[in-house]
Amino acid sequence: MGISNFKIFISSMVCLPIMAFAQNYPIVGTNQSTFYDNQHEIKAPSEGEPFYGQNANYPGNVPSYTDNGDGTVTDKVTGLMWQQSFDHNGDGKINVDDKLTYNAILEKFGDGGVTFGSYDDWRLPTIKEMYSLIVFSGRDTSPENKSTEGHTPFIDNAIFEFAYGDLNAGERLIDMQCATTTVYVSKEVSSMVFGVNFADGRIKGYGLGMPGRGDKTFNYLLVRGNTSYGSNDFVDNTDGTITDEATGLMWMQDDNGKGLDWEHTLIYAEGKEFAGYSDWRLPDAKELQSIVDYERSPATTNSAAIDPLFNCTQITNEAGEVDYPWYWSSTTHAREGKISGSAAIYVAFGKSMGNMPSRPSEGMPGMKRGASKRPSGPPPRRLEESSTNETPSWIDVHGAGSQRSDPKSGNPSDFADGHGPQGDAVRVFNYVRLVRNVN
Repeated sequence: MGISNFKIFISSMVCLPIMAFAQNYPIVGTNQSTFYDNQHEIKAPSEGEPFYGQNANYPGNVPSYTDNGDGTVTDKVTGLMWQQSFDHNGDGKINVDDKLTYNAILEKFGDGGVTFGSYDDWRLPTIKEMYSLIVFSGRDTSPENKSTEGHTPFIDNAIFEFAYGDLNAGERLIDMQCATTTVYVSKEVSSMVFGVNFADGRIKGYGLGMPGRGDKTFNYLLVRGNTSYGSNDFVDNTDGTITDEATGLMWMQDDNGKGLDWEHTLIYAEGKEFAGYSDWRLPDAKELQSIVDYERSPATTNSAAIDPLFNCTQITNEAGEVDYPWYWSSTTHAREGKISGSAAIYVAFGKSMGNMPSRPSEGMPGMKRGASKRPSGPPPRRLEESSTNETPSWIDVHGAGSQRSDPKSGNPSDFADGHGPQGDAVRVFNYVRLVRNVN
């Protein structure tokens, strides 16, 4: 479904012809309407006040769906039609029995043309199609939480039939990783599939095996329609800006060149004038993810995961390697608890580093005997749980193009060894690429 937009260029007193372009990749808003400072919810800041310019100040296209009454849902912003339920076996429950290994998912759905309901053109989505469904009105919860009650997922569960991980089957609450067709291959780890986790609000590269437990299983939703969704159409405006005619967004060609904490990022964005425009802003998480190029990465093309029209500052990462930055979004990654707003979302255009102990590759699904790559997937974080005596070391654990979150403020040295079960790197001072609406 195309949406016509028009650009009118006026130079001096001369009106040039109207140029129309089809907006086949409209970005769905994040549904984040709550305002935050560096820790807590706050009242809406006015222009010029601290923390103005965050996601709730610029809501974008409000998510809107039609329940078709036949087990399908139409997204009125993107034109995509989705399966409504994660209950794939139709037993009235959403649990571990609805999940499949990635190879089984590809075998069933990888070629498209799948019949469901009245349609025979269903397909497995790309990471950009799947991410269009995420909403950041959700709240992150602890992986150790043992109750499925009282949580808010990162998908509209008034429209979609959703459930958290199957605790009765030994899963964690957050085990709701949804597979896509987008695969990441690194020289450091075995093949990973990018998935969206609607339980914890992240994109990560997930390994196809679980250490000592065989093949990992995923949930999924099939999609149909708008096969152009997720395809960018970049135009170099030759003034330091890039227009994506597929989304209707204009981007700065260069980043800001240095790391900032989140509050100072907002200040920088709101005060920026460039190329004759004064309405630059910090992109929300879904806008920022829209310009990731999942066919490019430091591991595959020795570049940032973005179209070569853009310029990315080189950095030195935690492993001492030449790499590319993570970029702040305007979106808070809210969590349960009193300090609900202490983290904001970033997208990794370089390696998504974690500090992990090595593990033997023998016997891992999809790994050849004697393979030198590290098996991917959730590792033993503590050395006493590991099957190796090696100390942790920094690797690209989640893949360029992942979406995670960092503390909005603080000292990165407090996390010198990483954070969480996969030793995620914590930087606090991330880079900035600004955006504005073309129309």
